[in-house]
Amino acid sequence: MAADGVLILSHCGFSFVEDLVAAIGERNLQAWILSSKPLPEHGEQRLQVLREKASVVISTDSHELNREDVENAIAALQRQGHAIKGCITVWEGYRALMAHANALLGVADLSPQCIDALRNKLGVRNALHAAGLSQVAARALTPTVLDQLKADGGAYFIKPGHGIASYGTFRLNQSTTWATLEEISARVREDTVYKSALGDGVSFIAEDYLKGTEFSFEVLVAAGQAYVVGIHEKCQITEAEGMVLEDSCTSPPSSITDADSAAGIAWIRAVLAHLSLDWGCFHIEARFDGRRWDLIEINPRVGGSLISHSVKALNDAAGVLELWLDLLIFQANGQAHAAFLETLERLSYCPQGIAPTENATFFRVYFASPGRIESIDIAPSKRAPVISSILLKSGDEIEPASREVFLGQLLWRMSREERDAELPALLQNSASAINVQYQRSETASGARL
Repeated sequence: MAADGVLILSHCGFSFVEDLVAAIGERNLQAWILSSKPLPEHGEQRLQVLREKASVVISTDSHELNREDVENAIAALQRQGHAIKGCITVWEGYRALMAHANALLGVADLSPQCIDALRNKLGVRNALHAAGLSQVAARALTPTVLDQLKADGGAYFIKPGHGIASYGTFRLNQSTTWATLEEISARVREDTVYKSALGDGVSFIAEDYLKGTEFSFEVLVAAGQAYVVGIHEKCQITEAEGMVLEDSCTSPPSSITDADSAAGIAWIRAVLAHLSLDWGCFHIEARFDGRRWDLIEINPRVGGSLISHSVKALNDAAGVLELWLDLLIFQANGQAHAAFLETLERLSYCPQGIAPTENATFFRVYFASPGRIESIDIAPSKRAPVISSILLKSGDEIEPASREVFLGQLLWRMSREERDAELPALLQNSASAINVQYQRSETASGARL
């Protein structure tokens, strides 16, 4: 039977599919999934899980989707009489494919060319630097440039020119060689999941190292108007070998004033305007040094981990994922779109930097170490988390990689007053809230996170 629905682009059978299917169903629409081929360890079993959740599941023979796959899926759904209200994905490697699909469907979105330009970190950094919106510049890395940077003794940060998941990001030091970058590139080429998002030939850039506290802004932009629905302060960051791990976050920020947040919102709006980003969903990472804001990167998608869930816990209404979905599907309905914009305004920070509610959240992400997991469980705590998610299991083998490997994540919700009083204890106690033991044959001893 013909129906109205939304097309989901899934990478290897995952990419927040369960959350998307649930949100689409809550809006009385059907969810149709186009997925690239799952990894061998998930295979047909993962596709069967998807078939139990969505009315249509299309899987390709490749671990990476392409334009032809998207066009064929749209044509197949339309031949059956279905009305596709929009296409959505949270996998950044497919964000341009989503834009291409929405262009075919007549759904407002950024262009694929704009997405590609936005994912070019060298171009974005230097465009903002030239406009006075960033204090640092970037340069493409070559063996000669690398040696020059090491020789001048400055503080620099290395990252892929088209990056994702903090893959291959690290602070330059005297032990860094061109072989270091070649090794990361080789790992990318062998990484079935991430190589599609990083490109066939991985290039690297170097930027002046940004000092200050790190934050993320969760932003929806409709017809040129930017709405900041969340600001998360990254309480703990680990700069590990070949990656940066974001261990814990709290929202609203705890260490800056409303005036500082207001300055950040104004700066975000100036950045979006300069880059002509007039529609969509953005996870914007930035640092604040006590005087000015500066960019880490702009991601044209929902933030990962528990970012969207945190925003929903903060506003008691909708997460970023749901708001982005509403931005897509309500735009053709004038009355519904107007009501959505009113809701978006209500759920957003005001220009003075004041959060929409008195709620606060704290969440921690746990990362796996190389080795075979022997056991994993959640330890009891005085304040129980409202969201608990264990992503790995006993017997899973973790290979060395220059990217984050998620083990689990926990989120706590409380009043702002409670958060301010309990944050030091939360930081300390949450560090051991997930227990994981690795087999001794793989590691020197069991590990406890």
